[in-house]
Amino acid sequence: MMELQNKVALVTGGAKGIGLASAECMAKQGAAVMIVDLSIEALEVAQAHLKEYAGQIDAMEADIVHRADTERAVHNAVKKFGGLDILVNNAGIQTFGDPITTTEEIWDRTMNVNLKGHWLMSKAAIPEMLKRGSGAIVNISSVQGLASQRNVVAYATSKHAMIGLTRSMAVDLASQHIRVNCVCPGTVNTPMIHSIIEMDSNPERLKTILNKMHPLGRIADPEEIGEVVAFLASDRASFMTGSVVTVDGGLTVPIAGSPE
Repeated sequence: MMELQNKVALVTGGAKGIGLASAECMAKQGAAVMIVDLSIEALEVAQAHLKEYAGQIDAMEADIVHRADTERAVHNAVKKFGGLDILVNNAGIQTFGDPITTTEEIWDRTMNVNLKGHWLMSKAAIPEMLKRGSGAIVNISSVQGLASQRNVVAYATSKHAMIGLTRSMAVDLASQHIRVNCVCPGTVNTPMIHSIIEMDSNPERLKTILNKMHPLGRIADPEEIGEVVAFLASDRASFMTGSVVTVDGGLTVPIAGSPE
């Protein structure tokens, strides 16, 4: 079912993980998709992969913490595909540290990528959506936007703030027919989580713990998050705005997670 036929989507952090899966799910539903990322090499691989599902795919290198890059990304999407209907703010970084060990540099970098960059992308995209008469923005937060673990003070703060950004934009833009929603994934099988697992002294044990923490007994595949993103971008979610959708395999439901 081609629910996104004639729609144009821009996905940040679109070369890997949840971003790539979201782009793929939307492309399968007929959308033209521009993926944006920092890695040219990863973008080339992702673009070739996406072309298996749809011909209207483009990619560009950009750093969302720079206003000029966000404006250029939107400009290129509009020039290539004729407009912009959907923005998926997915790009993000994981950082570690408690209130004492977190440096000012880590704090600023985390907030710039995980929060400021999404605001800048939205600021650039919204005028183009207004030209189309409607639009949909999907922000990717985390279960750590709803709760927190130890030693992630900057990351958890940035993801909590993403929910605030979502709700504020939803209120501001509702009368202009632009919907803004937020997805909070649990642990997802992405390159980011792989790098975190490999940092552990016993990676296999950590994999087992991560799976056990989720009541469904496993972490998510990126496509399982991408399907939710594509739904929120579609007209099937036409009465949803300001919503925070938890897609976490039940992770946040128990009073306590894995005792390990």
